[in-house]
Parts: sequence; C-alpha cells; structure tokens
Amino acid sequence: MSTYVYRFVGLEALPGRLTDFDLQQFFQLGSHDVEAIRLRFRSDRQVAAMVQLLFLRACGRPMDRFSVLPRSLLRYVAETLEASPLTIASLRSLYARRRPTLYEHQQWARDYLGLRELDPAAEADLVALLALQAADAAHPDELVTSACRWLYDHRILIPGQRRVQDWARDAFAAIEAGVRSAIASEVSPATMRRCRESAHSQHPTAGCSHLEWIKTPSGHHGPTTLTEILEKISYLKSLGVHEWSLAGVSLPKQHAYAQQVQARRPAKNRELEENRQAIELVCFLRVSLLDLTDIAVQQNLRRSQDLFREATQKVRTTRARTDSVARDQARLAREVLRDAARPFKARCLEADRLLTTLLDAPHKTFVSEVRKTLSTDHRRVRAFLGALQSLEFGGHATDPAFEQLAAWRQLRATNATELPGDLELPDVGAAWHDLVHDVDLRAGLHAFAACTMMSLRKSLRNGRVWVDHSMSFRSQEQMLISPAEWAQDRNAYLALLGMPATAEGLLDPLLHNLSAGVAAVGEACEKGSVEIGADGMLHLPPVTALPDDGEPRRVRELIYKKIGNVQLPDVLLEIDALCNYSETLLGHRAGSVAELLALYAAMLAHGTDIDAKGIAAMVPGLDTAWVSVAMRALETHGRLRRANERVVEFQGRVPLAAHWGDGAKGSAVMMSLEATRHLWSARTDPRRRTYAAGIYTHGFCRNSGVGLSQGRGLESDQMASE
Repeated sequence: MSTYVYRFVGLEALPGRLTDFDLQQFFQLGSHDVEAIRLRFRSDRQVAAMVQLLFLRACGRPMDRFSVLPRSLLRYVAETLEASPLTIASLRSLYARRRPTLYEHQQWARDYLGLRELDPAAEADLVALLALQAADAAHPDELVTSACRWLYDHRILIPGQRRVQDWARDAFAAIEAGVRSAIASEVSPATMRRCRESAHSQHPTAGCSHLEWIKTPSGHHGPTTLTEILEKISYLKSLGVHEWSLAGVSLPKQHAYAQQVQARRPAKNRELEENRQAIELVCFLRVSLLDLTDIAVQQNLRRSQDLFREATQKVRTTRARTDSVARDQARLAREVLRDAARPFKARCLEADRLLTTLLDAPHKTFVSEVRKTLSTDHRRVRAFLGALQSLEFGGHATDPAFEQLAAWRQLRATNATELPGDLELPDVGAAWHDLVHDVDLRAGLHAFAACTMMSLRKSLRNGRVWVDHSMSFRSQEQMLISPAEWAQDRNAYLALLGMPATAEGLLDPLLHNLSAGVAAVGEACEKGSVEIGADGMLHLPPVTALPDDGEPRRVRELIYKKIGNVQLPDVLLEIDALCNYSETLLGHRAGSVAELLALYAAMLAHGTDIDAKGIAAMVPGLDTAWVSVAMRALETHGRLRRANERVVEFQGRVPLAAHWGDGAKGSAVMMSLEATRHLWSARTDPRRRTYAAGIYTHGFCRNSGVGLSQGRGLESDQMASE
C-alpha cells in the first residue's frame, strides 16, 4: 500500500483518465484550499491555480506545460469552485494569453504547500542515499523512483527529470565500477578465461552447453533431481566458484546481473563487451551455486523428514500389532482362569505365567521406538549423509550436530563398518545414548548415523550449522549488516528504510494501533460480533447464510447468456488488443505470431506452475526454447507490474467494472488444511480452533485481474472469465 501512496510522485503529466478513487485519495480539495484560492485569485484564474496546486501536491514537481488535463479532474475542480466546466484543456491553452501567470500560479502553490528548493546540503544527503541504495539496485530507474520519493517526503521540490536521472546514473556507475574492481580482485584473468570457455563448451550428456545446462530448472523432489543438482554443484566448484567471496558485491546486485544472463540466449552473451560479459558471468555462476546449494539442502532436509515419517508409520503399525497380541494374551489368561475342568492351583499358575510374559515386557516410549526403527534403516540414512558429502558445512565448535557430522565424515573416510572401540564420540544426548553405545558396535554405528541426520536437520534450521556458498543457509553474521558498516551508515540506512532513529518512534504508532484494536474488540463484544470465552480467547459466532436474493442470480445469468461461451485464449487476445499489455511484457511490439504465442504460453506457465516443456506440449507448433525465453522476459524487474497496471487502467474505464468497486479492497481464496501443532507453519484456525496451515491459491482486487492475475490450475481460467 505504501507504493500506491507514491503513485503520482515524480510525474510530469497525469494519465488521460483518473478514477473516482484517484480523485478522492490524491486530488481532494479541502475548505481551506478553496478559501485560499478565492482570496488570492480572481474567478477566471481560480481553476488553473487549483489545478497547479493539486498537481504539485500529488506529484511533487511542476506540471509539464504541454500536458493535457484529465476531464474528471477539470470537472471536479470546476464543481468545487462553482466555475464554468471545462471539457478539453491543456496547460498550454489555460495560459495561452499570458505566460507569466503560469509561473505566478506555480510559485503560489509552492509557498502554500511549504515546498522548498533543493539546496546543496539536501543534494549531498540525496546523493549519499542513492550511493547506498545503488549497491542493491537492479536498474537506475529504481534510483530515480527512490530519489523522487525522498524529495517528496522531505517537502523539497523535485527538479527536472534529467537532473534526477543524472544522479541515478552516476550512483549506479560508481557501484558498477566497484563491482568490476571487486570481481577483478577475486577472479584472475586466467580463471575468467577458463570459466568462459567451460561455460560455453558442450556438455557431454545434456546435448547443450554447460551454461544452458545450469540454466535448466530443477525438477520435482526425487533422487534423480538431487543427483543432477549435486552434479551441477560439483561442476561449479570445479571452476572454483565456491572460493569467490564477492564480499564487495551485494546479493541483490549479483541477482540482477545473473538475471541478465538468465534472460538472454547464450549466443548473445558472447556479443557483449568483455568487461560486462565477465561481470554477468561471474555473478551468474555465483548465484547459481547459491541457489543450487539451497535446493540441495532443502531436498535433503525433506528426505530426512520422509525417513522420519516412514519410521513413525512403521512404529504405529508395530504398536497396533503388539496391542493386538497383548489383548490375545490377556484373553487367553482369562479363559484359563474360567476353565472349571482344571484344578484351581493349575489355573492360577498358568494364568500367572501368561500375565507375567505380558506385563514383564520392558516398556518403550513411542519416540524411542521411532529412533530405534530409524536406526535400522541404515542404508537410506547413509545415502542421505553421503549426498551431503560435497557440501562444505560450517558451524559453532560446540554445536552437537557439527561435531557429529565431523565424526561421521571421519568414519566414512576410513570405510568403518562399526564403531571403533577407541573412538571418542561427541555427545549424542540422553535420548540416543543407549542406542549409539550399544554392545553391538555395528548397530551403534547405524544409530550414530541416524542421530547425526536428525541433529543436522535441527541445527540447519536454527542457524547453528551453515554452508558458506548458500543463500538461505548461510551464517547469521553473513546475513546481517556488519557492525562497522552499520556504525558508519546507520543514519543512511534508517533514512532508506524510513525508520525512526529511536525505538520510541517505532513503538508509539504500534501502541496507538494496539489501543485502537483493543477498543475495536471491546466495541465488537458489546455488539455481539465476537465473544470472549472462558479460556480467554476470541470466538467468532457461527456463520449464517444470507437471505436468498434472486436478482443477482438473474443478472449473472443474463450476462453469461449475453457473453456466451468464451475460451481463455480469446480473453487473452481481446484484452491484449484493447490495452496492449504484450508490448509492456516484451519491451517491444511482437514481431511474429510465434513470439506472441510464446508470451501467452509463458504467462500461463507462470500462473499454473507448469514448466516450459509442459506448456509447449499443449500449444501446437510452439517450441520449448521460445517459451523459456518468454518466461525469463516476464521475470524482468517491473514489467509484469506495468502490464498489470495497463489492464487495471483499462478495466477502470468499463462501467460494469467500476460498479463492482473502486479497487480499494481485495479478496483472496484460502484453503485451510489440518496440520499437527509440530509443523512449523501451523497456525490456529480462527473458527475451528484447531491447528491448520493456510494456502492462498490466489489473491486479487475486485476490479483487477483479467488475463494477468496469478493463480494455479483451472482457477486462473475461472478468474479470467470473471
């Protein structure tokens, strides 16, 4: 929502049409504004002065004198000032008779709004802020937007577009020079030449170059996919990518350069200037190693969870079978006691023997049996630990998982089949102690492997064990800002994030919101909307069905009858013809039918979670490579958002869509799946008061979403038809 607040900031001209919501939120006139205009200007100049005031208040800079004014804005201003309505007007026509009047109105609007000119001190602060943000920016346009917002927040008149762009380009170029020097210090020319030749060489089995092979996305969770991922990691490490720290290049910057390689054909990379090609290739290889390591670790953690779940299921089955045997044993003892044909003493002795066998069996807890079962599945546990052999883990010296992994790798290096008697094992905890220190040394080794697997899973999730060449499983020190950098640039970071300098400035609004929320809960309790139960929890009343109203149903049936059967491709084509969103997504007009079809297929692939190969198989005559290129083009920063804005702007011109709502509210479809409380993502369902995990299949505004809304499966088809 904060982005929407700055919707018009930095613009030099308004769009051709403003919605009622835009007028209410950004161009609303107060009684003080009308009074100030009437006191300062005569009636024939009040409309023009008011337009200058509204534009400067919403955009932060003067309006371009050649821009055309929206009709809705002119009508609103004329009605508010009780002046003659204007249907067609531009800034040039309003001030055609006397140019100095334009500057007089602009100067009055600046003074009235309290805007000041940009002085050298403020310019120095802005340049320093842009230099800090340029370290993470993917494009100079992001810096231009940030500069305009900073000036707007500090009530400084935004200068001309070219001047702001020069600041952004200078900051971006300075960071690029630093990136070039950082890469040159990390990667020698010989290593760079070897990486370039190897990346463009043919892969022996994939039938493509190594660069295209690395670009190929990973498949579903499975042993084959994990083997391929580990092979890619080994290839990247053979190039020495894991030794490149690239500490002088931020991760967002590396992602931005890597995205350029990902979205470009390999043959086009060779056409780039040599320094540019080196920067992008190094960042791409580095980011690919980080992402592949994350996928490998995540799939291994998922594999360990599968092994634990299977062991749990085996124990449940065994315990059910054991309970059945115990009941049979108890039933047999009862039959012996009731056998009147045998002597009483013999019956008691036989029943005592049966019950002794049943009751003297050692009691085992459920979790202890799970650990024992997991230890017997030693082949798959060893395979799990072996798959992590190519990953270089780091960790705290006192962390049990890190010590156990080091001991396990030492045993693996000696091809040990049982625990050596003279080996001092790290602490495995009381739960695993008896299993690991079993008399059977072979069983002890299997139990130690299972203990290492479960401990490693826990330590990876809490950050006590990490992988340096990873994105999500790095050490906490690498994820946080260094103390020296924070001490030097603390104020700049606070200004960049829009955060107060003290905790009180952050807590006061939260406390006010909390007080308002508590008051709202109290008011809702008085009205009976919610109830506070004996357990101190809020309870919502049961959902009751609304009375049936046949009119909406009849209207819906009439609309469907009027439209008829419409296929999703027809909707895509017609919406594209009306608002031309394909030009925004591609960055240019489609040059052929195949390019346009590939774009539509890429949209469906992203919206339905189908890969390029699967979506190409659904469209006759469409090649997988075209879809892959189009999918990467959609991932370019800002394109999808700008295309969505075009669709929303077009829908705002449709009277029926405007009748549905002003777009201020949104809706989402959520599925609540029951889950155990031990699941890390489980939350309490507000109605059933049970643990569940919510999955949002899609979310969209009421009057936006045709053609470009994100969804899954057939839901995207339903949303488009709606």
